[in-house]
Amino acid sequence: MADKIKFHLEYIINSSPRILFPYLQEPNELAQWFADDVNYKDTVYTFIWDDEPHRAKIVASKENKSVRFKWLDDDPYYFELEIDQDELTNDVALKITDYAKEEDLENRKLIWKNSIVYLQSVIGA
Repeated sequence: MADKIKFHLEYIINSSPRILFPYLQEPNELAQWFADDVNYKDTVYTFIWDDEPHRAKIVASKENKSVRFKWLDDDPYYFELEIDQDELTNDVALKITDYAKEEDLENRKLIWKNSIVYLQSVIGA
């Protein structure tokens, strides 16, 4: 099995960190833009895409700053969502760290792009 490649993406989000942050870690908010459905039980998030469940746990979280989810069924991989606010302009960027197989990389980036567009429409950004 081929190893996955780590990649980083960054998107400007017209929102404050305080408004954006719940959409990065709360199951109901995540289900509005990130997955078809999100269930949470006993510290485990179950993200569902196309009726296929994927389980993860939050392994790091800083309020209004970042969340790192570690995949339980795809060790050692994780994805991280980080809010970065520019001190001079107050622009808010959402930085994403994720992994994908080389042959899936461009498709994964496109999925993230579409998800972020959807997130912006959900929060009215």
